[in-house]
Amino acid sequence: MQTVETLNEGLKRAYTVTITSKDIDARVEKEVAAIAPQVRMPGFRPGKVPANLVKKMHGESLQRDALNSSIQDSIQKLIADNKLRPAMQPSVELDEGFEFGKDAEIKVALEVLPEIAAPSVEGLKLERLTVEVADAQVDEAAGRIATQQGALEEHAASHKAKDGDTLSIDFVGKIDGEAFEGGSAEDVKLKIGAGQFIPGFEEQLAGVKKGEEKVIAVTFPEDYGAAHLAGKEATFDITVKAILNADKPKLDDDFAKSLGLEGLDKLKELLKGQIEQEHNGLTRTYMKRKLLDQLAASHDFDVPPSMVEAEFNQIWAQLQHEAGHEEDPEAALAEMEAEKEDYRGIAVRRVRLGLLLSEIGQANGVVVSEQEMNRLIMQAAQQYSPQDRERFVQYVRQDPMAAAQLRAPLYEDKVVDFLFDKAEITDRAVSREELEAAIEAEDGDLKPHVHGPGCGHDHDHDEKPKAKKAAAKKKVEADDAAPAAEAEVAEEAPAKKAPAKKAAAKKSETVAEDAAAEDKPKAKKAPAKKAAAKAE
Repeated sequence: MQTVETLNEGLKRAYTVTITSKDIDARVEKEVAAIAPQVRMPGFRPGKVPANLVKKMHGESLQRDALNSSIQDSIQKLIADNKLRPAMQPSVELDEGFEFGKDAEIKVALEVLPEIAAPSVEGLKLERLTVEVADAQVDEAAGRIATQQGALEEHAASHKAKDGDTLSIDFVGKIDGEAFEGGSAEDVKLKIGAGQFIPGFEEQLAGVKKGEEKVIAVTFPEDYGAAHLAGKEATFDITVKAILNADKPKLDDDFAKSLGLEGLDKLKELLKGQIEQEHNGLTRTYMKRKLLDQLAASHDFDVPPSMVEAEFNQIWAQLQHEAGHEEDPEAALAEMEAEKEDYRGIAVRRVRLGLLLSEIGQANGVVVSEQEMNRLIMQAAQQYSPQDRERFVQYVRQDPMAAAQLRAPLYEDKVVDFLFDKAEITDRAVSREELEAAIEAEDGDLKPHVHGPGCGHDHDHDEKPKAKKAAAKKKVEADDAAPAAEAEVAEEAPAKKAPAKKAAAKKSETVAEDAAAEDKPKAKKAPAKKAAAKAE
């Protein structure tokens, strides 16, 4: 193998590598010797087929395999000999005129990670905003559970439906007087004021009584998930079968025992713990943003353009997705375009901070233990069906890039915790509203891409910038949110709206934290129940 460097400019490197035909032929011969004992051919005893016949039968395939393995080994040797740290997968191009039996010339181009001076972790100062859990918050949470557990009792026949009442109805939807597919259902529970159905549907049922029949007229939203209904005017023949009201149970020990708990005190203890976890998550988000701001202000170095481009593409795709769900998608997209360079600057910051955190972690011995990694794998496997879990576990254990992507969130958390331990921290008590306002007031640059040891640099970055003024730049609320969920489709009631939108983008202050400490956008009503799955 012969190597000639053809480019060394900034973080860009390029090489021409020549692989001799002798090396390729030697690999073919080695493979022939390995497979010959298994080759079967009429007229020869098993394992006695001559090597030249084996080559004749499998020569083309063996040559391709030998060439591919030679190229891969040459690239690995190139990286090792030149002590390169690739930022992304190298680009490899085989000479178009290559023929088997001749030397192979390949062109290798790549970007390398920058050399970062050992970052100082001393002198960091952070403020920890803490929130006490008030008894009123616990009582309110307990009250919500009681309301949810309450049984529905039927109102008297003379009762007129009002906000908060639940109606049991049958309906038949029609367009131009003809019933449309999927537009009819029986015994559907509809709570007036809950915003479950498309605009105008629930409002027209206020004041109805049990047994009443009514025809209402509505218009499906333009962005309705079922294309054949979007924007169409329709009528629904409604039959009110019952009007129900939730009977809220008394909040006492008996109620708590009905939930499987020892008593009301135990219920409140559990609820208080849950609220404290929420507050702790918000506090950590605020501290992390302040920490990253300090690191960004004190470090500046070039970052690989390919990494920035990959990061920007992730940001842009997410923003386009969010803009598509705005009331005026075209206006949102236009405002995004006007601020495109701002987003590219955010991508630069994310990549730079990610590299910096990775450097800090490696310089200070931050590692993810084998036990921790095993726990991550088993947790991730739970999202698959029982028959697919073992295949997922094997895949992660055999694919270094998949393992690195799974490891990255925990690695990042451990680096951040390390820096928290080094920082001088002062506490200040605030209300939850003040803490949320402090988080929303941050500049909100995106999370950096943290590259842990062995990282494949291809994490799923799916969060968006903080709100400024563009519709696509939504304000975010720090939360240990679940990944984005598809809108559920109610088969029996296609007129239903989508539930309050879950996190369309996981949000945290560091890119590798794709599944650990995300921030999700505040839930807002979707205009209509989507028949198609949401994209994330």
